[in-house]
Amino acid sequence: MTATLTTALVWLGVMVIGGIGSVSRFLVDRAVARRMARPFPYGTLTVNITGAALLGFLGALALPKDVALLAGTAFVGAYTTFSTWMLETQRLGEERQLLPAFANIAVSVVLGLAAALLGQWIAGLV
Repeated sequence: MTATLTTALVWLGVMVIGGIGSVSRFLVDRAVARRMARPFPYGTLTVNITGAALLGFLGALALPKDVALLAGTAFVGAYTTFSTWMLETQRLGEERQLLPAFANIAVSVVLGLAAALLGQWIAGLV
């Protein structure tokens, strides 16, 4: 296969798989938010923690470059959402819900790091 065709297929894969990742994020976020029915952004927290675990898992595998790009950058990159996390935290602050705002930051960072380590550990077992 020529390099140009391979590059075009990778770009197409990024678009399709990235779309699947963003739709997955939407579905998981909405499902969790509906179940929790609270002003705290549990849906975004769930998406980002599961995404950190998945990326930790993928990062610990010896994947070919294009596969890592498609799985890590396209799917997980579209699935997780830093910008929504920050916006929801900022909105909690605007609403004077400072404890939930700071908790969102702390819990997200601590659980995100733990999830990434857990994903790496699980990959090591495979």
